[in-house]
Amino acid sequence: MAHRGELTGRNADETDDPRVRDLRGGPSAHGASTLRWPVGHRVVVSGLPGSGKSTLMRRTAGPHGRVTLVDSQEVRERWAGRLPRWLPYPVYRPAARLAHYAGLRRALRTESGVLVHDCGRTAWVRRWLGRHGRRRGTGFHLVLLDVPAHIALAGQRERGRTVSRRAFARHRRAVNRLIAEVEAGRLPAGCASVALLDREAARALDEFGFATPEVTDDPAR
Repeated sequence: MAHRGELTGRNADETDDPRVRDLRGGPSAHGASTLRWPVGHRVVVSGLPGSGKSTLMRRTAGPHGRVTLVDSQEVRERWAGRLPRWLPYPVYRPAARLAHYAGLRRALRTESGVLVHDCGRTAWVRRWLGRHGRRRGTGFHLVLLDVPAHIALAGQRERGRTVSRRAFARHRRAVNRLIAEVEAGRLPAGCASVALLDREAARALDEFGFATPEVTDDPAR
């Protein structure tokens, strides 16, 4: 049985599709919030480069059950620390990406909750997780960051790592298409729930947690 994520600590705006939580619109007066899923489920955090995916994952991965972070940016930083500083990233990008997906494969073999970094363009990764979830009888969950392009570009400059204009345009088209499909109720195959966040809603979250299914079966409070 696929379980929806639960939002606690503030009200969630309901959409026509009960699988979708549209939390855009700024932080609530009720304070910080938690997104929870059943223990052992898989969660994809998707959005534009520079939208804050890695920061959100690292900041909010909570203590409710075991959780494994699968972050391509972390892999890139690890490879950069091992190689000469003068070596440009495009040279070792294929190897770093291969290491990232190998890490994802290992994480999916565990019983822990898994948070997966996704740039929005890797639809095949979502299909992979969809098939994996169907075999486990669960499905995966999607946290989708809806951040304006100029904010994401500023985030890239702030972190000191930018993508090319052409690559960013491809990312932007893919993420916009994914957001539009979710808004229309067309979730990726095997996706059990989606939480839509803007920058303010992401900042209002203080935890991604994994709890027992008994906790997460009820609608978000």
